[in-house]
Amino acid sequence: MKIVLNGETREITALTLAEMLVECGFSGRVATAVNEEFVPSSLRIAHELVDGDRVEVVAPMQGG
Repeated sequence: MKIVLNGETREITALTLAEMLVECGFSGRVATAVNEEFVPSSLRIAHELVDGDRVEVVAPMQGG
C-alpha cells in the first residue's frame, strides 16, 4: 500500500503502525501520528494502516 511518511510517499507491505516502524527502520523512542492524530506506543500494534494514510514519526534529539 502507499502511505505518506514524513511528507514522502512510500510503498510498504506493513499492515499496522508497529510493523511499518520496523519495516522503515525506526528504532528506539519515537512519537507517531497518523492523519494528524497522535498514536501512543501502546496502540501501535493494533493501529491498522490504510492506503493513503499520512504518517509522521518524530524522534527526540539531544543537544541544546
